Amino acid sequence: MKLREIVVDKAIVPNLVATKRDEAIKELLDALVASGKVSADMRDVFAKAIIARENKGSTGLNHGVAIPHTKTTTVQSPLAAIGISRTGVDFNALDKQPVYSIVLMLSPEDQPALHTDAMKAIFTHLSKDQFRRFLRQATTVDAVTTLLDEADAGPASR
Repeated sequence: MKLREIVVDKAIVPNLVATKRDEAIKELLDALVASGKVSADMRDVFAKAIIARENKGSTGLNHGVAIPHTKTTTVQSPLAAIGISRTGVDFNALDKQPVYSIVLMLSPEDQPALHTDAMKAIFTHLSKDQFRRFLRQATTVDAVTTLLDEADAGPASR
């Protein structure tokens, strides 16, 4: 699965305003709502589900990245928003460091294989130092989409 199949361009937030985990999750959900991919009446439902998931175990990984997510019956295929924080967000990450790159994902509850494929695509790229570095340095939506295009064209995505 390609990143460009998952990430909603209009839900890329290259300069997150939020400084706290729950605020960042809601800001990215707001971006998905604004993109038209998620209905506004589901925003709080998703926020509650994702925050409950975070409270059970952080999706903050090492190296300044987090992948908050939930499964739902209201989406047909995985959808992701990307947020980049300039100051860092405390996600209670495994390495106890702030998170700068957040990929929030919603995936269909009844299609676990799609969820797994999407998570694998996201994690494969976020585990690469160069990708993480370029993503964190991106300051525009165009810069992020160019990076995603380049990542999808690389050997790991074939």
